[in-house]
Amino acid sequence: MTASLRSSGSGERGLPEEARRALRIVRSHLMDQRNERGHWRGRLSSSALSTAVAVSALSLADSEREAGRIEAGVRWLSEHPCAGGGWGDTPESPASLSTTLLCLAALGISGAAGEGPQNARARAESWVAGKAGGMEPHRLVSAVLHAYGEDRTFSAPILTTCALAGMLGPEEEAWRRVPQLPFELAALPRRLFGLLRLDVVSYALPALIAVGMVRHVRHPAAGDPRTLTRSAVRNRVLRILREIQPENGGFLEATPLTAFVALSLSGAGLAGHPVTRKCTDFLTVSQREDGSWPIDTDLAVWVTTQAVNALDPAEEEGPSLASAERSRLRDWLLESQTTDFHPYTGAAPGGWAWTDLPGGVPDADDTSGALLALHRLGREDPEAIRAVEDGIRWLLGVANADGGFPTFCRGWGRLPFDRSCPDITAHALNALSVWKEAMPSGLRREIGKAIERGLRYLEDSQERDGAWLPLWFGSQHTDEGTNPTYGTARVLGSLASLETTEPAVVEALLDGGRAWLEGAQNPDGGWGGGPGAPSSMEETGLALGALSGLGGSADAASLARGIRWLVSRIEGKEPVTPSPIGLYFASLWYDEALYPWIFSAWALRRWLVRRLRESVENEGTATNGESGCGERNA
Repeated sequence: MTASLRSSGSGERGLPEEARRALRIVRSHLMDQRNERGHWRGRLSSSALSTAVAVSALSLADSEREAGRIEAGVRWLSEHPCAGGGWGDTPESPASLSTTLLCLAALGISGAAGEGPQNARARAESWVAGKAGGMEPHRLVSAVLHAYGEDRTFSAPILTTCALAGMLGPEEEAWRRVPQLPFELAALPRRLFGLLRLDVVSYALPALIAVGMVRHVRHPAAGDPRTLTRSAVRNRVLRILREIQPENGGFLEATPLTAFVALSLSGAGLAGHPVTRKCTDFLTVSQREDGSWPIDTDLAVWVTTQAVNALDPAEEEGPSLASAERSRLRDWLLESQTTDFHPYTGAAPGGWAWTDLPGGVPDADDTSGALLALHRLGREDPEAIRAVEDGIRWLLGVANADGGFPTFCRGWGRLPFDRSCPDITAHALNALSVWKEAMPSGLRREIGKAIERGLRYLEDSQERDGAWLPLWFGSQHTDEGTNPTYGTARVLGSLASLETTEPAVVEALLDGGRAWLEGAQNPDGGWGGGPGAPSSMEETGLALGALSGLGGSADAASLARGIRWLVSRIEGKEPVTPSPIGLYFASLWYDEALYPWIFSAWALRRWLVRRLRESVENEGTATNGESGCGERNA
C-alpha cells in the first residue's frame, strides 16, 4: 500500500462528497459564463494604468470630440486611488510608481478640474515624492529608469507621457531626459533584429516606432549622424507602422500599447494620421461603461483552452460539454489558428494567440493550450490533424537554443519576454507529447528530440529549492513579485503525464517540485504565490491539481486540507473574487474573473479522480491508469 493510501484516514470521510458538490457549483458557473458561440471570453480587471494612458491619448488626439470619454475616465481614476495615495495596476493592487506617474500625467494632459481629481492629484504627488525622493524631474526619471533597467519597452513610453504632461521640466530639458528609441531600425529587414540587440522586446515594435519618433521630432539630437537617418526614413517607418496595425486599430488588443502609440504620434504632430485615428477608434470602442479600460480586450483563447483542459469534456453528471458543444469548441479553435505570417513579430502560420481578435499575436503558451484542448475535445479528423501538425511545427520553430520555449518567437536575446520560460516550456512539452504518435515519423523524431532538450532546460531552470519561476504570472505578496507556486504547479501538472524515454529525469524533477509545493502550503490549508503569502483560489487550485496528479507520492493529508480550504471558499458566503496574479508586459498586474473557477475545477476533478483510483486499488479491482469511468464519475 502506498504512503498516500496509508495516510488516508477518517479525517477525509465525507470530503469526497463535499468536493463533488463544490465541483458541480464550479462547473455550473463556468458553463453559465460561455458566450453564444459556446466558448469563454472572460473579463479582465479594470486597469488604472490603461485608463490613464487612454485618457492621455484621447486628450492629445481630439479632446473636444472625446470630451465625454475623457471625463468618464478621469472620474474613474479619481474614484479608485489606493488608500495611501497613488494608484495600483488593479483596484486590488498596491500603488506603483509607474501607474501613479501615468495617472498624474493623465490628470494634467486632460486638464482635469474639480475637487475629486485635485484631491487625488495632491495625495498622489505626496506618495510619489516619498517613493522617488521628490517630484523634481531628475528624481522621477531616475526612479523610472531604475525600475526597468536596460529594458526601454516601458520606461521610454512612461517618460514620454510625463514629458507631454509637463512633468519633466521645460520642453528642451524634458525631452533630453527621455531615452531616444532607435525607430529608424524598424526599416531594416526583420532578420537583423536579433543581431541588433534592441532595447525593446520583440512584440513592442509599434512603441519603438511611435515613442522613438516623438522624441526625435521634439528634440532632434544636433550633430548626431543618426538624426539625418531618422528624418530620412520617417515616412517609410510610418508606412510600416500602418501596415502592421490590426484592422480594428488595437496593437496586441492592448489598451496601453495602443494608447502609447496614439499619444506619441499626437505629440509628434500626427494627431490626424491614419494610425492615430485607428488607435483612438479602438480606444473609444473598448472603454467600459464605468469609464475604465482593461489592459487587453480579452484572453478568449487562453481561458477557453484552460477551461476545456480543466474540465472533463465528456462529463455526464450535471452541466456537460455534449458532443455538439465539443464540436463547436473544436471548430472555433480551428478558426482561431493563425494562417499567415504575423506582420511584426514575424511569427509563422500555425500558432494560436491569446484571443481570436485581430490584435492577437501567436505565442507558445496559447498554442500549447490549444493543442491540448483539441486533443481533449476529440474528433481527430484530417482537418484537425493538419491543424495540429501546423501547430506542432510552429512550436518547434520557436524553441530556443537552450531547449526552452519563449513566448512569441525565438528570442531576440537578452530581454525577459524573449527568453525561455519553465512553465511555458513544460506546457509545450506536454502538448507535443500527447500528439506525438499521431504525427508523421519524421515529425515524431523532431518531437522526441525537442522533449529531450526541453527536459534539460527544465533541469537547468529548476531552483535549488525545487521550484520553478514563471514569466507572465506573479504574486503581489512575495519578494520581487515572483510566483513560484504558479510556476512549480504548472511544470508539475505538465510533466506528470509526459510520455518520455527519460522517466528518471522526469521523476527527479517531479520529486523536487512536489517537495517544494507541499512545503509552501499555508497553515490554513491553501496556497499563495509563495510560502507565507495569503492563500488564493487560483494558487490553491493550481497546487492541488498538480499534486493530485502525482499519485501516491503526494501527501493525502496535505491534499485534504487544501480541498477543505477550496470547498469553504466555493460554498462560503463571501463572493468569489479573483486575485491579481497575472503579469502583463513590464510587470503590470491584472486579474481574470474566470481564473478562480477554472483552476478550482482542475483541482477538484483531479483530486476526485485520485480518490477514486485509491478506492479501486484498495478494493483490489483495478491497479492502473486514470480510467474513463473515473473521469466521468469525478
